[in-house]
Amino acid sequence: MKPTSSTKPVRDTLNLRIPAAERNLIDRAASVSGKTRTDFILEAARRAAEDALLDRTLISVSPEAYAEFLRRLDAPAPSNARLKRTMQTSAPWAKT
Repeated sequence: MKPTSSTKPVRDTLNLRIPAAERNLIDRAASVSGKTRTDFILEAARRAAEDALLDRTLISVSPEAYAEFLRRLDAPAPSNARLKRTMQTSAPWAKT
């Protein structure tokens, strides 16, 4: 039987020059998250990169589909008991 080889993913280096106060903040956050500084920064950077790309995603639909989308957005919410109860309840900050 051939031994299985465990290959690690190829990793590259990214160097950052940051003020000590920011590094200390990142280190504290990584520590309470149970992560290394590298893992913490990589996860945060990946999430920010995905968000930045998703914010610029273009969705193309037909004029008919867009008109239907707008119609549904403009339509009033269907009435139901929970919605009625919510609308009749005073806001907590408005109680005297």
